[in-house]
Amino acid sequence: MDLELPTTRPTSVHLSETDAHTFNEWLTTEPGGVVLIPVGALEQHGPHLPMGTDSILSTRIAAAVAETTGALVAQPITYGYKSQQKSGGGNHLPGTTSLDAATLIGLTRGLTTSLFKQGARHIVFVNGHFENYQFLYEGIDLALGDLGIASGDDRSVLLLSYWDYVSLQTLETVYPNGFPGWDIEHGGVLETSLMLHLEPELVDLDRSVDHPPADLPRFDRLPVVPSRTPATGCLSSPEGSDAAKGKLLFDQVVDALAKDITQELQLRH
Repeated sequence: MDLELPTTRPTSVHLSETDAHTFNEWLTTEPGGVVLIPVGALEQHGPHLPMGTDSILSTRIAAAVAETTGALVAQPITYGYKSQQKSGGGNHLPGTTSLDAATLIGLTRGLTTSLFKQGARHIVFVNGHFENYQFLYEGIDLALGDLGIASGDDRSVLLLSYWDYVSLQTLETVYPNGFPGWDIEHGGVLETSLMLHLEPELVDLDRSVDHPPADLPRFDRLPVVPSRTPATGCLSSPEGSDAAKGKLLFDQVVDALAKDITQELQLRH
């Protein structure tokens, strides 16, 4: 006997909190069919921030964007590619637990392929760990080749890093004495302020250290010279961080990112 299941809509933006029948119905009825995949890392962020900072921030941003756009959020990729000394302190630091390139590429390829085969129309990777980007790109590109998705297909993947949506005006407010540069924004004011706004119970400013920004050479040397990374593991100081700056950053990034996705994918929400 065939059973007719009741029509339902997702009550949460998170797929992990949604049953499979509701998700399947959403895939077949939602014209946009957009699934966001947050991507982060398990990486040291100094003595004052948790190692899951990158994953926490990308997931919270993705969820807020989903609320605005009607998208759903897949479970995050919580491990990332090897931390680099010039952007994350280095893979030699305790707590940083990384994937190699082949693993991250394969994971990205598999997730992209699986979601498209289930009926997703668009996938958006929301990256929160600098070192991930090119390997996410490669995994997506390979998956599209596997599925025969080329120019002209109405399915697509967007790949972005959330910090690319921080406006110059916001940077001037968050860094009144001048922005030190994205290359050393690791465990500094941006991430600390965002965490103070979103997950203050996970931040311990009493353990933060005010020190000069890392002075690193323009080249990468392997094996790394550990002494070139500040002892905190942070590449810039969190001094001046506060929840108000975090709210400004969060609200501005979510708004700009949601508008970009809505326009690019022609969503109607």
